[in-house]
Amino acid sequence: MHSPQEEPASPRLRRQPDVLVNNVGTLYTFCPLTLRAKEWIHEHVQDDAQWFGHALIVEHRYAWGLAQGMKDDGLVLS
Repeated sequence: MHSPQEEPASPRLRRQPDVLVNNVGTLYTFCPLTLRAKEWIHEHVQDDAQWFGHALIVEHRYAWGLAQGMKDDGLVLS
């Protein structure tokens, strides 16, 4: 008879999120949490983008594309 392993399985390692995404009704907010995310937004988002505090404000029709571009470049969204 085999005995169960005594060591618990190690939890899957997760990176901390780079961007916090939130649906706030008619808009999405993208809040960069890391320097890497801030630099990505600076390089890929127009200069006249709307901000609310530290969060980038994005219309629904653009949110998916923005999120996908961030993920494609290796950013972690939460």
